[in-house]
Amino acid sequence: MGQTFFKGTILECCQIHPGPQSLQGSCTVPGDKSLTHRALLLASLAQGTSQIDGWLQSGDTCATLAGIQQLGTKVIVEQNSIQIHPQSWHAPHCPLDLHHAGTGVRLLAGIMVGQPFSSVLDGSSQLRKRPMQRIVKPLQAMGARIHATDGHAPLYIEPAHLTGVQYQLPIASAQVKSAILLAALSAQGTTVLTEPEQSRDHTERLLQAMGVPLCIQDRSICITGPACLQPLHFYIPGDFSSAAFLIVAGLILPHSKITITNVNMNLTRTGLWDALIAMGGNCQVLQQHIEGQEPVATLEVQHSDLHGITIPSPWVVRMIDEFPILMVAALHAHGKTIVTGAQELRVKESDRLAVMSQELQKMGAQIQETLDGFEIQGHQKLHGAEVQTHDDHRIAMSLSIAALAAASTTLIQDTACTEDSFPNFFKTLQSLGAAMGK
Repeated sequence: MGQTFFKGTILECCQIHPGPQSLQGSCTVPGDKSLTHRALLLASLAQGTSQIDGWLQSGDTCATLAGIQQLGTKVIVEQNSIQIHPQSWHAPHCPLDLHHAGTGVRLLAGIMVGQPFSSVLDGSSQLRKRPMQRIVKPLQAMGARIHATDGHAPLYIEPAHLTGVQYQLPIASAQVKSAILLAALSAQGTTVLTEPEQSRDHTERLLQAMGVPLCIQDRSICITGPACLQPLHFYIPGDFSSAAFLIVAGLILPHSKITITNVNMNLTRTGLWDALIAMGGNCQVLQQHIEGQEPVATLEVQHSDLHGITIPSPWVVRMIDEFPILMVAALHAHGKTIVTGAQELRVKESDRLAVMSQELQKMGAQIQETLDGFEIQGHQKLHGAEVQTHDDHRIAMSLSIAALAAASTTLIQDTACTEDSFPNFFKTLQSLGAAMGK
């Protein structure tokens, strides 16, 4: 494989040529994006200085960091570590710009509804398309004075007295759950949340690590406010969602063998890992240990003959960010892969069901898109094409892995969005054996 990059260090487009279709070696992936957002926000609320090691320095997380700085939090960055020195927050002088960060805006909204001053949360045109009523409704039930613009950002927030609430989440969403839990920190009384399926639980783990008592039973969480947070010294392991692209590359490219160290293997995140094993993937978990209440491991994958499966419903929420790269794996598997219940993909940074189907079809793929998923009859041969990322980082990286196995050159436009979650993604591929194109 060869690659040509344009416009300095930010990759505006990437050209991938057919070549030695094998990746070998060991690498790391950037820190977990979900954990970084949460650690920055919670540390800014703590009673004392927190240190966060291994944090992800990406477009999305730096937008969250800029938000808490604009509110008055003092921050010191030293290489791969960041120190958070909480200060009394003050009203921001202008709207807080969360860029593309859906996690950042939804979680920060849960905090801001309990503040004694007004604020406005906004972001890019892409973020303004993402649904916000799903957090507005439960926060208003707690007494919050928060209003969305036709169900979207900007969010307008006024000071209010919050009280605990019992709330049944209509969909399993870690962002909605977290927004309510963060609002509950400044609410009077007890809040009880119940999910239809368990979503990622990073917020709960961090709150417990910072001394907030939670009662967790089955899919219900009970928290009593107001609550104080102890400072945090936390190491953030590698993001499984970023590792997913390398994992699939190792499975579909002949003669490949890849080792990825220090990856977060939280069970609420690893649905793709289970799916790939069920598809026949040679996937090994090595050197398991615990870091800051999160399970961490080294992962090893080798080229495998995959076969299609029907994704079980309980796995869907555990792999919601990984369906674009699952599509790529399914194209190289024997038999049919079927996904249902994944309608949430339509309201991510892009409509990922439509966009992945559209762009992979340019490369010769045959995909049956449905309202809430897709069907792929596998073992398809792809050819190169000019494709678009739609400014969606997971689309960009999924198309890059698809291009590695294509029969001719692929030109991927607008690849700078990979900086939102996986800085140096293409350099990591090169370190595993990819060569620069001429």
